[in-house]
Amino acid sequence: MYKKKSQLPPGPTPWFFLGNLLQKDVLPLNKNYSKLVAKYGPMFTIWMGPKPMVVLCGFDVVKDALVDHAEAFGGRINSPIIDRLSKGHGLVNSSDMQWRELRRFTVMTLRDFGMGKRSMSERVQEEAVCLVEALAATKGQGFDPTTSITPAVSNVISSVVFGIRFDYTDKTFLKHQRIIENQVGFFHTILGLVVRIFVALYKMMDSQYLRLRVSSSFQLYTAVPKILDCFPGRHQKIFSDSEELCAFIHENMKLHRQTLDPQNIRDYIDCFLIKSEKEQKSASDTFRTENLVMTVFGLFLAGTGTTSFALISGLMVMAKLPHIQAKVQQEIDEVTSATRAPIMEDRVRMPFTNAVIHEILRYPQTSNETIPRTTSCDTKFRGFTFSKGTVVAPLFTSVHHDPLQWETPEQFNPGHFLDEKGQFKKKEALIAFSAGNYMSLW
Repeated sequence: MYKKKSQLPPGPTPWFFLGNLLQKDVLPLNKNYSKLVAKYGPMFTIWMGPKPMVVLCGFDVVKDALVDHAEAFGGRINSPIIDRLSKGHGLVNSSDMQWRELRRFTVMTLRDFGMGKRSMSERVQEEAVCLVEALAATKGQGFDPTTSITPAVSNVISSVVFGIRFDYTDKTFLKHQRIIENQVGFFHTILGLVVRIFVALYKMMDSQYLRLRVSSSFQLYTAVPKILDCFPGRHQKIFSDSEELCAFIHENMKLHRQTLDPQNIRDYIDCFLIKSEKEQKSASDTFRTENLVMTVFGLFLAGTGTTSFALISGLMVMAKLPHIQAKVQQEIDEVTSATRAPIMEDRVRMPFTNAVIHEILRYPQTSNETIPRTTSCDTKFRGFTFSKGTVVAPLFTSVHHDPLQWETPEQFNPGHFLDEKGQFKKKEALIAFSAGNYMSLW
């Protein structure tokens, strides 16, 4: 540990074996990064158990790494938890060649089915009508928005992947929604048993450690997976639930195979099966059943959690800032005349609404950071030499709250995305969906 430490950017002193995992002045990073930056600079090293991770903070450093040195910082991390969930298949494929091929195929297929185009907008509009009806059924009473929003988001993904949508009350659909939410929630909560073990060992913890969030729980398993695999707990249920959801996807895939019509392609699964038949005579085994199941699993897991979070954040903003809500509603009414739903082409005529949506993506200081990446080769970067395989974590919260890039970084301010004439303006410092070679589909 100390040999590696001398070669990396400075950072808080790690404890033996545990590193910085249980140090409340280090994790979660979204709460402590500013103090660490003030002490060590915009690049510092923290230790996830015995494993170092270099944290990049601020727009200039993150952009320099992810965009200007995209190839060097584009390596994929070997994560024990992701490896166990995926078994090395799908969009986290252990084979770099297969991963690139699957990623390329998936991006092209999703685009063919309308990702970023009007046809996808129509799918969203259709689901939005169902969502509004579900919310209206509460008749003004208090409710948990996730119970409606998460299924709505999943239905949009389902329409592309499975070619169908599910009723919000469908028992199988609801069960699988809970599994997906638990998968996402695993990265948002502690592994309680392990924390208690550490409490007993060190007697140095207070109640704050019982509120370790996303990064800490994910990285705790990453640091000591073999130890955690020996104990019961929520993490074990996550793995068993994953098997159940994959079994459902597998059954759906078999039904697709039985009814497949190459002249009438219905969805992503059809496209994959057709591609699989074409590749049967080739040496590549990329388009096999295991990769299809885990790719679909990954699309649901990644797409549902992030999109649901953004929508619920938007509702919270509307509820807490009624003057913002009123101005957005006024602009929508002026453009659509309350006679139709907004369409993609209306975006240029709704600069304030567009600015609010972008600010919703910027503002939250969540501990749900990107999955770290690694250096793909020995790399010299800003005075340090990173050996191949060094784990690097760009901290997007630090970018979205960088005082050098935003006038009022700690306030919700749609003006960040408006020019002096009130027209929408893009901001390079908004990287809500990451950047560089690693930015989409892992």
